[in-house]
Order: sequence, then structure tokens, then C-alpha cells
Amino acid sequence: MTAETIPIQPASATAAVSALLQGAGFAACDSLGFVRVTGDDRVRWLNGMVTNSIQSLTPGQGCYNFFLNAQGRIQGDATAFLAESSILLETGSERIPALLAMLDHFIIMDDVELTGLGPARGLLVAGPKSPAILAQLGLPAGHAQPLGIIHTRFADAPVDLIFAHSPLVPRFELWADAATISALSHSLAADGAVTAAAEAFEHLRLLEGTPRYGVDIRDRDLPQETAQTRALHFAKGCYLGQEIVERIRSRGNVHRTFTGFLLQGSVPPSGTPLFVQDAPDKPVGELTSAASIELPGCQVTLGLGYIRREVLDRGSAIQYAGGTATPATLPFANLND
Repeated sequence: MTAETIPIQPASATAAVSALLQGAGFAACDSLGFVRVTGDDRVRWLNGMVTNSIQSLTPGQGCYNFFLNAQGRIQGDATAFLAESSILLETGSERIPALLAMLDHFIIMDDVELTGLGPARGLLVAGPKSPAILAQLGLPAGHAQPLGIIHTRFADAPVDLIFAHSPLVPRFELWADAATISALSHSLAADGAVTAAAEAFEHLRLLEGTPRYGVDIRDRDLPQETAQTRALHFAKGCYLGQEIVERIRSRGNVHRTFTGFLLQGSVPPSGTPLFVQDAPDKPVGELTSAASIELPGCQVTLGLGYIRREVLDRGSAIQYAGGTATPATLPFANLND
């Protein structure tokens, strides 16, 4: 049976999560899109719009960024990849229209042009065995730098390989035309990668503790509240909202922080308040993402969300409508010990 004739059937949720944690799994990706930034002023202009350092990137390198308003509140996020004659901003495909409108507002006399590329045709590939499987297909995953992009080829067709943010297991993105993505899918399955549904990658996101804009990060949140220091650069110079970020850094920690929770009870919806037992009418935080996840050997209910720092420091018992929440360090690890 050739790779092209192997039927691709999604594995069960349990098998898919197990493959992502112990082997390799892949899934189609249509939830991400790109904005291309061109023009002679693109580096200087974008560096003044985001929280990370665009000016320090070299071609092929990327960095994670927040877009802020003048009050320091997060208006969006994107990973920026520097190319020879452009910058690619990768973000949620549903966020592209709003991001384009916001950025366009700040192009005054700058030689900058924005082009929304919309949803792209891609694959997510993750797991400890994924670099070796990709290497078997001639894709140089072992040479990729974190948040780096490599322009390579598969079956003589161009493929963009991205080493994505991966705090728990190696995670890659493959971007190509539809026919190449189909061929890659069959070849990955033939070489032992498990076909996963989107739910399995969502469970991996929770296990990694990676917040998603629009779910865990909203336009009322401040950068330091999200615990995503990877998005911040404190020596890059001025940018929109920088004064607030620097004021928070110089004066100390924010009043609440993003963290993980081990949940005992029902799976709560996003936005569920957290409280301590002696003050049930006074929220001390909220859960933004939660799921019951079948791991090898056990089932766990995990959550992501925000908690006030004084409650976290006191070690107070935390509850929600439907159960209890125990703060946990991210990423989640050793859950089945």
C-alpha cells in the first residue's frame, strides 16, 4: 500500500493525546492566517507597534508579540517572522480583519503596506518523535530554531516549516499548497504519525499552558498579567503602550496572574469565577479554558485562568461553581504519577 492510498482516519481522543505526548501526531490547521508587511519602513514601523524586538531579528527568525493600546491593554497577538523583503505576522485567522484595521490606522507617512493572507493551508505536527519523522520525509526539523521558519521542499514542491512555540513537546507547522499538504498527510501517516482531531491539539494547548487570544487573553488584560514574558522586550525602545508596561515592571508585579489549575468537579465554561470559601460572593479570579483530558493511565480535568496574587501566595483553597481548583505550575507535567 502506498502512502497515497493509506486511509487517514482520526484516532480516538485518548490515542491522539497519547501520540502527541509520547510519539507524534498531526492535524489540519485552518485556524491561523498571515499578514504580510512590506515597504522600506516596515521594520522601524512595526518595531514601534509591538511589544517585542523586530529590529533584532535576522531573516528566518521570529518572535511572539502583543499589540497594545495607549492604556497598555492587549488588542491582539502575533508571531512575527522576518524575511528578506517582508515581515509575516502569524495570528488567528478570525483576527486578521481587526488586526489590519488597527495597524492601518497607524500608518501615517510611513512606507508600509499590509496584505491579509487569510486562512492558510497547513498541518500541525507535534510530539517527541515528530522531528525524526519529519526528517524521514526530508524536512529539516532538526535544524529549525525555536520560532524559526525554514523554506524547504517536499516532492519538489515548496514547503514552509515553522518550529512553533513548544513548552512541552516539539511542535511544528507545515505550510504548502493543498496537493502538497495532502501528500504530506499521507506520508506522515505512513511513517507512524497519528492523525489527530483539533480537540487533541486543544488539549495539548491546555497541557502546555499556552493562552489563546480571544479566550484566555482579552482586550482588558495587561501583558504582565498573562505571564507571557516571551512577548516582552524591555530594551527595544518606544512602542505603543510601552509606558504602562514599563511602569508595571518598575513598580512590581500586577495584582493577578495567569496560571494553571487542577480541577476536581465538573468542566466549567470560560469565564467561570473563582472564589475562596469564606467569601463566595467576591471573585478572586476566573477560569478561561478547561477540559477533561484522557491521559495514558488516568483522566484529569485541567483549567487555565487568572487568580489574584495574594490568594495564590496565601495558598487559600479555591472553589468554583461545580468544584475546586488547585493552582499548578505550567506547563502541566507528571500528571499520571
